Amino acid sequence: MSQNKSTLSEWADRLIAGVRFQPSGKIYHFDASGIGDLRPGDFAVVETVRGTQLGEIVTLRPPHEGEDVRGLKPIKQRATSRELALRQRWQQEEEKALELAREEVEALGLPIKVVLAEFTLDGKRLTLLYGSEEHQLNMSSLEKRLKAQLDAHVELLKIGPRDQAKLLGGCGACGGPRCCSQFLPEFSSISIKMAKKQGVSLHPSAITGMCDRLRCCLSYEYDHYAEALKRLPARKTRVNTPFGEGRVIDLKPLKQAVIVQVEDRRVELSHEEIELIPRRS
Repeated sequence: MSQNKSTLSEWADRLIAGVRFQPSGKIYHFDASGIGDLRPGDFAVVETVRGTQLGEIVTLRPPHEGEDVRGLKPIKQRATSRELALRQRWQQEEEKALELAREEVEALGLPIKVVLAEFTLDGKRLTLLYGSEEHQLNMSSLEKRLKAQLDAHVELLKIGPRDQAKLLGGCGACGGPRCCSQFLPEFSSISIKMAKKQGVSLHPSAITGMCDRLRCCLSYEYDHYAEALKRLPARKTRVNTPFGEGRVIDLKPLKQAVIVQVEDRRVELSHEEIELIPRRS
């Protein structure tokens, strides 16, 4: 308990910065206490497992109560105009490296798709992100050929189909920009249960995105539907209505209404207009 208190006291005047390296990318946290007048929107130089990188400050906050912040790396400095210009230069080189990697992949006949090339700020390390349906691939030939043509250490990292869709961008199944490439820093867990609760068709075309995985948007309203359904009877439940006894055949959670089959007619009623008929033992 005393250790926790001392840790909180030690970090009470500290600032934690959320840093992003790609548009709408995952946010990583660093200790920003040593940098004065830092603001969201500024760019800063940080040290990562991939080397020295330039990232955008998107959040600044004090530590949360009980948050373990002892392992956070410090922000090295606010990016200078020279470093911003250097980053632009390496972004141009990334386009060339990406094109080269794709040419080599085609020459080797590898069943992969390289979607992103990223140099560190000093240009000494190049990370290539790729997607593939194959689980076991020998990438040594590709690494050797790329290292022979690029004056940098080359690292190949495999990513999943959701991350591929995020990095490639474009339109989603709904016709609008893909949510993942617009505003989702991380992917949440999606399940068929979410579609069922919301009454969405379970046909693959209705619930899968361009990544061939369940659509991220299935989670957006799920909690509201789940809460609304708690106040409604299940389908097939027998109920009394102003029109006689009937059976619930469909639900409209957001309207807090049900569709009831009463003899040869279907009627829409609010949950206040029906009365559950106890099951006979």
